[in-house]
Amino acid sequence: MRQWPTDRIAFGGDYNPEQWPREVWTEDMELMRESGVSFVTLGVFSWSWLEPAKGEYDFGWLDDIMGLLHEHDIAVDLATATATPPPWLSAAHPEMLPVDHEGRTLWPGSRQAWCPSSGVYRDHALALTSQLGQRYHDHPALAMWHVSNEYACHNLPCYCDTCAVGFRRWLELRYADLDRLNDAWGTAFWSQRYTEWDQVLPPRLTTTFANPTHVLDYRRFQSDTLLDFYRTEKAILQDLSPGVPVTTNFMTLAHFEHLDYSQWAPEQDVVSTDHYVVATLEHPRAELAFSGDLTRGLAGGAPWMLMEHSTSAVNWQPVNPAKDPGQTVRDSIAHVARGADTIGFFQWRQSRSGSEKFHSALVPHAGRDSARFREVCELGALAGRLGDLKGSRVESDIAILWDYQAQWAAHGPAMPSSELRYPTTAHAIHRALRDRGFTADVVHPGADLTAYQVVVVPTLYLVTDEHADAISAAADAGAQVVVTFFSGIATEDDHVRLGGYPGAFRDLLGVRVEEFFPLLPGDTVALGEGGVGRLWSEDVTAVDAEVLDRYAAGPLSGRPSLTRRDTGQGAAWYLSTLPDDDSLADLLARVTAAAGVSPVADVPPGVEATRRSGANGSWLFLLNDTHEPQRVTASGHDLVADAPVGPTITLAPGGVAVVRED
Repeated sequence: MRQWPTDRIAFGGDYNPEQWPREVWTEDMELMRESGVSFVTLGVFSWSWLEPAKGEYDFGWLDDIMGLLHEHDIAVDLATATATPPPWLSAAHPEMLPVDHEGRTLWPGSRQAWCPSSGVYRDHALALTSQLGQRYHDHPALAMWHVSNEYACHNLPCYCDTCAVGFRRWLELRYADLDRLNDAWGTAFWSQRYTEWDQVLPPRLTTTFANPTHVLDYRRFQSDTLLDFYRTEKAILQDLSPGVPVTTNFMTLAHFEHLDYSQWAPEQDVVSTDHYVVATLEHPRAELAFSGDLTRGLAGGAPWMLMEHSTSAVNWQPVNPAKDPGQTVRDSIAHVARGADTIGFFQWRQSRSGSEKFHSALVPHAGRDSARFREVCELGALAGRLGDLKGSRVESDIAILWDYQAQWAAHGPAMPSSELRYPTTAHAIHRALRDRGFTADVVHPGADLTAYQVVVVPTLYLVTDEHADAISAAADAGAQVVVTFFSGIATEDDHVRLGGYPGAFRDLLGVRVEEFFPLLPGDTVALGEGGVGRLWSEDVTAVDAEVLDRYAAGPLSGRPSLTRRDTGQGAAWYLSTLPDDDSLADLLARVTAAAGVSPVADVPPGVEATRRSGANGSWLFLLNDTHEPQRVTASGHDLVADAPVGPTITLAPGGVAVVRED
C-alpha cells in the first residue's frame, strides 16, 4: 500500500488510460512527472473493460497501468468501476434500468443507467468489487479506494416497480404500522388513507399535487438506499484491504440536492467532493466558496479532498466559456483556502471522442505546447510548495446551518412560493460575510454549535424539536442567533406547527407571524431604514422582541421586518424578508460586532480572505476577484510567488497569494 502524498497538497485527477493506445501511456508518465502529478483516480468507468462478459475478468491492462504508475511514484485512488454497467448487463437484465417520473424507461447509452433498488445490479457490482479487492488489496500503488462515482448524478429519482417494493420495505421499518404512516402522511386529506402496504406506490406522475410527506419520504428512501449500497461495497473493501481509506465523491454544488450528505459523510474515511464553476450563476465564485465551506462542514472541520473540478471549460452548460488565464490556479487555491488537501481534476487527458470530448483536462487537445498545460505545471509546482499546510484547518466563529432534508421539504409540492429556493438565503448571507472577510462553517443543524459566536438559520422550513432546542441553547449560551423567514414551520413529518409561525422558534425569537406575504417575481418592498426586501415578507407581531426595522410600504406597512430579543447570554434576531445586499451586509455587521467576531483580514471589496492554521503555522489566503490590482496588509512568505512579502502585498488582477505568516 502506498501512502497518500504527505509532503505536498496532492495533485492529479481522473485517469482513463483505456481510452488511449498504449504508446500514449509512456507519454502520460512523462507529462505527469513534468506537471507534478502525485495521484490519479483510476478505473471509474472501466467496468466493460474489466468484465467484458459475465464472470469473465480481464485485469491485464489494469495490472500494467498500476505497475507503471507505481514505477513513477504516483499514488492510485482505485475506483470500483461500478458507476456505470456494461451493455451486456443491461441487455440481459432490462428490469434493472431506471424509470422516470412519467413511467419512461431510461435506456443505456450514457452513464448510470441502473435502478438504485435493483438487486441484479447490486449483485453484479459487488462481485466486481470483490474481484478488485482480492486482486489489488496489497498493490504498492494503491493508496485509496473510490466507490462508484457521483452517486445519484443521473439515475435518481427512480420510480420503477423494484423501487416500489423497496420503498414499502423502507416505510415498514420507519413506521412499523400503517396507522403511523397514515398519520405521518396526513392521508385523511383527499381520501388517501392506506389499508394495505401494497397500496403504497412511489410518488409517480399524478393528477395534481402529490402528498408532500409522501414525496419527502421517497427522497429519504432513495438517499438511504444508495447509502446502503455504498456501505456494502465499502465493507467488502475494508474486509479485503484493511487500512486502505475508502471514499466516494460528493457533489456539493448549488443545484445538487439528491442525497442527504450529512448522513453520508460519517461513512467516508475522508470526505471528497466534485465542484464545477457554473458560469450562468449570478455569483459563481461565491458559490464555489460556499461549496468549500459546506464540504468542510460535512467533514467536521477536517481537511477534505477536491476530487474533481475543471482546468477550463466543461461540456454540459448551454454555453461553456474557457477560464481566463490564471483561473485554473485561482479556482484550485480557492478550494485549498477552504480546507482541501487534495486538488483533483476531471480528467488527466482530454478525450478525443464521446460526450465529454469538449470537457477540459490537465492535458488539453492542444497538448503539452499550450498555455493551459503550462498553467497546470505552475499549479503542480505550487502544490509541492504547499506541503507544510497539509492537515491544517480553517477555523470560524460563524455557523450557517444547512439541512438537505429541510431543502427537500421546502421544495415540495404546493408551497407558498415557487420562487423561494432553499439555497438562496444561505448563499446570500454567506456571500455577504465572504465579501467582508468573514469565514463561516456551513454545518448541519445537528452539529455541535457550542463553539460558535454567531449561528445563522436560513430558511430552515423543516426542523426537529431536538435541533430547534439546540439552536435555542446556543443563544442562551451566548451566541448571536439569526433566524430568517420561513424557518421552523414544519415538523419532521412536514406537518405545520400550529399557533403561528415561525413555529419551533416562536418563543426563542419573541415574535408571532400570522400570514406569509411572498413577493411576486421582481417585486420589492421598501424598508424603514432605507433598504428594500426581496422575495418574501410576513405579517410579524413583536410579542417579546425589540423592533429594529419595519416595512415602509404595501399591506404590511409599519409591521416589523427585523427584530431582536435578548435571551440568556446571547440574542435571537429574526429577519422576515431578504434585504438588498447592502442592507444585509449592514445587518451582519451589527450581528458580528455584537458577537465580538472579527474578519480574517481587512480586505478591499472583491478580495477574498481565509486563514488555515495548524501545528506548523498559519497561512493567509488572498484571492483577487477584481480586474484591478489590490493591496492588503500581510507579512510573511508568499508561496505562490515564492517570495517574502510585507508589511503589505499587492495582488495582481485575478491574482492569488498564500502567505505563510510571520
